[in-house]
Amino acid sequence: MYTLYYFPRNASFAPHLLLQSIGVPYELTLVDRKVDQQKSADYLKVNPTGRIPALKDNDIVIYESAAICLYLAEKHPEAALIPSSDSPDRGQFYQWLCYLTATFQPELMIYFYPERHLANKEDKSELTKSIKDGQQRRLSDILTFLDTQLEGKTYLCGNKISACDYFLFMLLHWASGLDTPPIAYPNLKRFISLLANDPAVIAVCEKEGTPISHYQE
Repeated sequence: MYTLYYFPRNASFAPHLLLQSIGVPYELTLVDRKVDQQKSADYLKVNPTGRIPALKDNDIVIYESAAICLYLAEKHPEAALIPSSDSPDRGQFYQWLCYLTATFQPELMIYFYPERHLANKEDKSELTKSIKDGQQRRLSDILTFLDTQLEGKTYLCGNKISACDYFLFMLLHWASGLDTPPIAYPNLKRFISLLANDPAVIAVCEKEGTPISHYQE
């Protein structure tokens, strides 16, 4: 049985969605970020980076959210959450998973944690505001790009849901507090509503205590 080390709505969100969608048995182990449990000696034995999530598959432990998603998608081809190796969409799948984890997610992290990028963390109010304002513009460019890419498509890799779409849903949910949130973009709004009505998303959000009814129009 899989064990997912998680905290609600953190980077464990996307792997949790995949586990639920695939329909395999799994258990959840809470890593309480509120008390920095991810830095505890016990958790560091599981994930030495001190970050969430981690996935345990018998004696195998994997960390990094995108890597876990790729691992699960490839290990369970019956769930069809990754295009087949001979599909023209396979390359698109790799492209989008890398874009989301290497471009979109890091830009969100700078927005959420601007103080981490300051040398002098004692005098940070004006600088952190400046960084956050700059990130709003950068994230707006990313959301505009994603909205354009979803024009005329149901999902990122065509008309079949994939692990990339669950990963994108996680990031769009994180971005909901931006001055111009994802639902302000027509194609992203349609995408979010579609995913919010997905049975796996509904089940996981119930388990994690994440309200999504406002997306389900």
